Amino acid sequence: MSLSDLRALADNIRAEVAKAIIGQEAMIDQLLVGMIAQGHVLLEGPPGTAKTFLAQAFSTALGLEFGRIQFTPDLLPGDILGSNLFNFQTSQFTLTRGPIFCELLLADEINRTPPKTQAALLEAMQERRVTLDGETHQLPSRFMVIATQNPIENQGVYPLPEAQLDRFLFKLLVPYPDEGEEARIVANFGSRQGPQHPADLGVSAVANADVLTSATAALSQVTLADDIASYVVRLVRATRDHADLTVGASPRAAVMLAGAAKARAALDGRDYVIPDDVKALAVPVLRHRLTLSPAAEIEGRDLEALVAELIEMTEAPR
Repeated sequence: MSLSDLRALADNIRAEVAKAIIGQEAMIDQLLVGMIAQGHVLLEGPPGTAKTFLAQAFSTALGLEFGRIQFTPDLLPGDILGSNLFNFQTSQFTLTRGPIFCELLLADEINRTPPKTQAALLEAMQERRVTLDGETHQLPSRFMVIATQNPIENQGVYPLPEAQLDRFLFKLLVPYPDEGEEARIVANFGSRQGPQHPADLGVSAVANADVLTSATAALSQVTLADDIASYVVRLVRATRDHADLTVGASPRAAVMLAGAAKARAALDGRDYVIPDDVKALAVPVLRHRLTLSPAAEIEGRDLEALVAELIEMTEAPR
């Protein structure tokens, strides 16, 4: 697939998702970057901002096998992964696959379940496989997790462990729509009865797993120059030396930021990465990997503003 073909594919996906989702263009663009870069995405926002519906519309447009897990406090790891059940007719154990065996998994309200259950996703997100009773089972090569969560200040939630957060390429904050967008939402959906599905709104598949694999392979045509790679490393390392941060970003964050920058360049039709690609993605890549110091929390420091400061302080290549 050429970069021009990739750009056309992205435009088609945006057009299909827009049939169901009003506004949220930035969210859709970031999901496209995550899909091309083969990363996982965490969506955070208040209830009722169409996080789940966005994931469903995105999956429908991609033509991927969709799976959904509604995370609850009593959910167990076996409810996600599946289990080996003994078949008395054959006297053998048979694998009953859980909902994680799909191509695009919606982990809905992931912070409603305890960390023990959240950890069931770790191996799947990192290595695209799961281990049950000592036996390894491969997941589809296009496996992607889109997780949603309500803000941590809501009641009845469990903070995601750092190891879990580090598996996500992006953490995207879903905002409320502006007044004009909200008026269109009410006009379009206010008279509809019952649950809504993307297909009911005309969303159809414009891709499939093979097409998306070709799209990811097209990233090999994008050049990441040495000075841009060095810029990524210096930016990430600056998070580990900042006085207001007790935990900085990991080397995995640097690798993911570089890969996402290549995907953004490709979606823009360029075969080279520029510093603006890195700057545009630094906040969604880093915001969930950093921990403020107690003093910074008392002072009310904002992580997004802090990352913006680091971008300004880190000299970008010309």
